[in-house]
Amino acid sequence: MGPVTQANSFYRNLYGWFDSWLPDSLDWLAYLLAALVVVFAVANLVLVITILFTWVERRLLGRFQARLGPNRWGPWGVLQPIADAIKLLSKEDIRPEGVDRWVFNIAPVLLFVPAVLVFAVIPLGKNTYVANLNIGILFIIAVSAVSTLAIFMAGWASGNRYSLFGAARGVAQLISYEVPMVLSVVGVILLAGSLSLVDLVEAQDIPFLLLQPLGFIIFFLASSAEMNRTPFDLVEAESEIVAGYLTEYSGMKFGLFQLAEFAAPFGASAIMATLFLKGWEGPVLPSHLWFFLKVCLLWFLFLWLRATLPRLRVDQIMGFAWKLLFPLGVLNIFVTAAEVLAWPDPSTAQLWTMAGINWGVAIGSLVVASRLAGNKLTSRPPLAPMHGKGGRPLGERG
Repeated sequence: MGPVTQANSFYRNLYGWFDSWLPDSLDWLAYLLAALVVVFAVANLVLVITILFTWVERRLLGRFQARLGPNRWGPWGVLQPIADAIKLLSKEDIRPEGVDRWVFNIAPVLLFVPAVLVFAVIPLGKNTYVANLNIGILFIIAVSAVSTLAIFMAGWASGNRYSLFGAARGVAQLISYEVPMVLSVVGVILLAGSLSLVDLVEAQDIPFLLLQPLGFIIFFLASSAEMNRTPFDLVEAESEIVAGYLTEYSGMKFGLFQLAEFAAPFGASAIMATLFLKGWEGPVLPSHLWFFLKVCLLWFLFLWLRATLPRLRVDQIMGFAWKLLFPLGVLNIFVTAAEVLAWPDPSTAQLWTMAGINWGVAIGSLVVASRLAGNKLTSRPPLAPMHGKGGRPLGERG
């Protein structure tokens, strides 16, 4: 079976079915056909759920902001995502002069692909995954980093200064928040002793949310910034630099950017449910339903954050990453490493002791860090004095 041995039973059954009616010389074709069927199923699952979550998010944002939200197309506006897709498909695809045509066209696709690829290693239920990689979490981190390249490609290829400025700001933000997000995962890896997402789920005698509260908070906030979600939506910042790297895009290319942005919270919620909430595990209900319920809960937290807080300034966003999340991520690693050394094979009582220690460290460090960094993050930088004739500041009498 070769590489098929690391895949789930659904994939193995598909491979066996194709292999049964193909000659032995075409064994590679059975492997390819099974892979194409699985990719098609996963991609369409992500698309359908993204469309559903798009409608739910817009309706809930309307409730949060005391308005109706989409309500014209279909009952309760359920057909609004389809109407938007038809509108984008029918719009003219404009490509300004001076753009790098190939890079300009590839960038939207490159941004959307990682949102689908992460589901290749996420277990959606018991024995339900495309592949159980022994470096699954590294695969997710590597694939997610591709979005940074896609944003820079879009800004650079547009041949527009506003697009380039927006892309440069976006790259700076994404790289900055990638660091604390990776640091927050290290604590989970130390506790589980594996990089496989299936092993991470099975290693959680109690949810890692209880053992890694600081890591969960860091990962949640860093993921929100990585997805360009309010209050971290610096990448577009349409009120400051037109529409950032999206300025020159129209039609379905613009739609792909938006589709990737709406699909990202679903993927981030699935990763967090796997890392911190025991993934598919739960009593009574089917494993797939448990996983979906946990994903919906985390997705709602992302929505709640978006509906509550206004956009931060660029200096606040960068300061939040380097002055607050980065040192907290390093602190979380040291505390977790000390606990793993002290209790290499912890009992249930020791796990709850570790949970109490970590919650105390999380609350204490957040209080201290917020007080130390609060003034720098919330204060407005001083404005340079405006000078009049003779070089004197305005308002100063000669």
